[in-house]
Amino acid sequence: MELTLTTPALLFPAISLLLLAYTNRFLALASLIRNLKNQYSENQNPNLLGQISNIRKRILQVRNMQACGIMGFLICVLSMWLLYNNQQRIAEYAFGLSLMLLMISLLISFRETQISVEALEIELSDLEESILENKKEK
Repeated sequence: MELTLTTPALLFPAISLLLLAYTNRFLALASLIRNLKNQYSENQNPNLLGQISNIRKRILQVRNMQACGIMGFLICVLSMWLLYNNQQRIAEYAFGLSLMLLMISLLISFRETQISVEALEIELSDLEESILENKKEK
C-alpha cells in the first residue's frame, strides 16, 4: 500500500469532530460536578457519594480519551510532514500509530459511556427508593 499525503488528511474532519465531542463530554461533566456539589452541600445525601465516585472515573476516562485523540491527531500530522519530506516508511509507521491511538481513544470512549450508564442506574435506583418511601408514607 502506498501512503499519499491525502490519506492522513482524510482523518482531519473526523478527528476534529471527535475532539469536539470529547470536549462536550468534559463540559457536561464539569457542570454535573458543580450541581452535585451544590446538592450535597444542601442535603448531605449519601447516594450522591456514589455519583461522585462514578464521575471521578468518568473524568479520568475523558482525560485519557482526549489525550489519545490529541496524540493520534499530532502523529497524523507528523506522518503528513514525513510524507512531505519523502520519508515514506517512517510516515507509514507514524500513520499506523495514529490510527492505533484513535482506536484506543474510541475504546476508552466506549468504556466511559458504560460508566455513564452506571451513573444513570444509580440515579434511577435513588428515584425508585424515593417513590417507594413516599408510597409507604401514604
